[in-house]
Amino acid sequence: MMNPIILYGIPNCDTVRKARKFLDAQQVDYQFHDFRKNSLTEDILQDWQQRQPMEVIVNKRSTGWKQLSDEQKHQLMAGDNLPLLAEIPTLIKRPVLQTDDALLFGFKEADYQKAIQNAT
Repeated sequence: MMNPIILYGIPNCDTVRKARKFLDAQQVDYQFHDFRKNSLTEDILQDWQQRQPMEVIVNKRSTGWKQLSDEQKHQLMAGDNLPLLAEIPTLIKRPVLQTDDALLFGFKEADYQKAIQNAT
């Protein structure tokens, strides 16, 4: 059995809204995981780190990133401080689309189209 398609994000984020609208229009069956309300486990974050480089995962334009110390930024980019992502989920580039074969950060319609075709 295939794992469900999961979209991680924050409901009031414009890019997350665009991704949800796109998935709804494509009639994709997916679960939405609000990572402000439902935190991210270390297992999820470790899986992401194994599948994508930290440069892809971390949103360096976020307010959360700007508030980190240089040491915290260095640790995070080295992959040595995953709990920080769970603590400050806005550090994660959103939305995050997870299927069996794909793990996408941010929203690009063409990438989503390909990922959901492969997942269904």
